[in-house]
Amino acid sequence: MNIIDARGMSCPQPVLMTKNALKKSPDIVQILVDNETAKGNIERYLSHEGFFLEFQNQDDDILIMGRK
Repeated sequence: MNIIDARGMSCPQPVLMTKNALKKSPDIVQILVDNETAKGNIERYLSHEGFFLEFQNQDDDILIMGRK
């Protein structure tokens, strides 16, 4: 499984990248973002899709880990 690097991307790009990644691996995903807006949008999307979420701060970035 790869980590989706969505740092520096503005919405809706991080959410679209997440949707595309779920086509390849529908039960687990990891996304690296660098702003709260992207974090919130991805969190809402994955929660709506039934994922359990964990967040890990990495310096100025946030790693979002989702699994079903």
